[in-house]
Amino acid sequence: MTGFFEQNKHHFSFEKFVKDALSEDIGSGDITSLSTIPVDKQGKMQLLVKQEGVIAGVEAIQRMLNYVYPEAQLEILIQDGKDIKPKDVVFYINGNVQRLLSYERLILNIMQRMSGIATKTRYLQSLCAGTKAKVTDTRKTTPLFRFFEKWAVAIGGGANHRWGLYDMVLIKDNHIDAAGGIDKAILKCREYLRQQHLNLKIEVETRNLEEVKMALGYQPDRIMLDNFSVDNVHKAVEIINGLAETEASGGINESNLKAYAQTGVDFISIGALTHQIQSLDLSLKLLK
Repeated sequence: MTGFFEQNKHHFSFEKFVKDALSEDIGSGDITSLSTIPVDKQGKMQLLVKQEGVIAGVEAIQRMLNYVYPEAQLEILIQDGKDIKPKDVVFYINGNVQRLLSYERLILNIMQRMSGIATKTRYLQSLCAGTKAKVTDTRKTTPLFRFFEKWAVAIGGGANHRWGLYDMVLIKDNHIDAAGGIDKAILKCREYLRQQHLNLKIEVETRNLEEVKMALGYQPDRIMLDNFSVDNVHKAVEIINGLAETEASGGINESNLKAYAQTGVDFISIGALTHQIQSLDLSLKLLK
């Protein structure tokens, strides 16, 4: 257990998601299962690994079953965050076969996508070994599935950025241009937070070293270095000198990630963590 769910459940209605997702899939009934399987048939299913990676989503499925089918018996063999290889069995589920088959696709959708994200995150974070840099996610997530995707990033050893537009201020280039400059944007933001009695961190996106110096003068909590070269990120980190957190963003991938991490930057945000991910190959099969 990562503690992620309890720490972040206020951002998301888990029960509503499960209810809506099952309603979308089952609708008026799982016609195939209802028509081919005796209503009282009991059975056992196993989640089988078919691809090497990092498993993620076990706790999510445990909570899902506790909500929709508490009578089911879940036997967990491999916990979230563990390395897996083909032919590993992650868990067994005992219960009514009709019900288990009706839940099969949602279970796999959650497990496969979360495991794919956790696997990629673990790999990218490993490229930052020996530095303080943490790979972090962005808002480039699947609509209504963000909670699970951020959960997977955490399981993979990455960091989570803000949850949405409501829990952290991120003054980006469009805000800066619309407000009339970095100085005006930050001052207006601080005044708004004061009026609304909000205590939120402020991050400012910068596009060059001059903007870094200007932003630093207004003491934001974090400065984003957007589309900076490795050399300029290093220079910006030296200018900031620990007076604000630093985040490199834009055009960073596995080919140059290590070089960016070695600049001394605190965070490296990679949207591809959640929007360019291949799901891990898993199967949920009924044992004969």
